[in-house]
Amino acid sequence: MPYLSYNRNLKVMLGVIPMANYRLNPKDTISPKSMSGIAGVYTTNGSYFATVFNRWFLNENKWRIAFFAVTGNHISQFFMEDVDVSGFYDYNTNTTMASVAVKRKITESFYGGITYTYSFFDTVYEDDVQPASKTKTNAVELNMLYDSRNSQYYPTKGINTQVRLITYPEWFGNENSANKFVTNYNTYFPMRQNNDVLAARFSGQFGLGDVPFEQQETIGGKDIRGYSEGKYRGDGLISLQGEYRYNFNQKMGVVGFAGIATIYGSTNENFDWDAYPGFGVGYRYNVFSGMKFNIGLDAAVGKGDWGIYFRIGESF
Repeated sequence: MPYLSYNRNLKVMLGVIPMANYRLNPKDTISPKSMSGIAGVYTTNGSYFATVFNRWFLNENKWRIAFFAVTGNHISQFFMEDVDVSGFYDYNTNTTMASVAVKRKITESFYGGITYTYSFFDTVYEDDVQPASKTKTNAVELNMLYDSRNSQYYPTKGINTQVRLITYPEWFGNENSANKFVTNYNTYFPMRQNNDVLAARFSGQFGLGDVPFEQQETIGGKDIRGYSEGKYRGDGLISLQGEYRYNFNQKMGVVGFAGIATIYGSTNENFDWDAYPGFGVGYRYNVFSGMKFNIGLDAAVGKGDWGIYFRIGESF
C-alpha cells in the first residue's frame, strides 16, 4: 500500500508499505493471523526511515512474538525557553533500533512476557543549544497483558490492558540508569447493532531517573492526536481519549475522536501538568478481504497545533 501523510514538523511524507497477512500453521484456526511488513518513508524536510515489522501468533495463540527494527535520519524540532531566544530549535538524530518481544499465555486472556530493545541515537542540535550526543541503550522490559478482545486488528468488544516495566540498568551497557513504567487500558463497546464501535483509552508513560532526550515522551500521535510540532515534551505523559468508529458499508467508515493529555518533567517547567486537548475526524478503508483491517487518514486539532496522520490499523 502507498503511504502519504503530512504534518507541520516532517512536512510531506511519502512511502510504500508492502504487507502480508497469513497463518503460520494453516491448521491452527484459533490463533489470529500473523502479519509481516516493511516500510520505506521519505519526508520533504529531509528525514527518511526504513522499517521491518512482524507480529506472530503461534500454537493456538499460546505464544505471541513480535520483532521490529528501524533505521533512519530524523530531522525534527523541540521548544526551549531557557536560552537567549526562546522558540523552536531543530535537531537531527540518526537512529538505529531493534526490538524483540515474547509473550506466553498464563491463563485465559492473560499473558506475561519479556522484551529486549537496542537503540542507538546520534543527535546534533541547531546553534549548539544543547551538546551533541551519542546515546546507546539496552532496555529489558517485563510486561503483563490482559487481552479479551474479539479481534486483534478490529475489536468490537472486550478489554486490552497492559502493564510494562522498562529498565535501562548500567550493568547492561547503559551509560546512565533509568526506568519507565508504562500502562494502558483500552476498552471497546459494540454500537448500532454491532455495526459500529465506541472505543476508549487511558495511557500513562512514566519516566524515572535520567531519561535521555531521545526517549522522552512527546504529545502527538497515538496519545494525543492534534500535535505535530513536537513542542510539548517531557519525562512522562498521561492521556485519556475516546473514539467512535462509524461504518457506512463493509469496506469504508469514518471516525470521530477527542481526548486530553498532560506531561511532566519538561525542560520548560510551565508546560508541566497543563491540559492539552485534541479532537478530530478520520476516514477508514478495509484493505484485506476476509478480515477487518483498516488503513486511514486522520485530521486533528490541538492546543495551537494540528496534524494529519496516515493510519495503519486502528489508533488503539
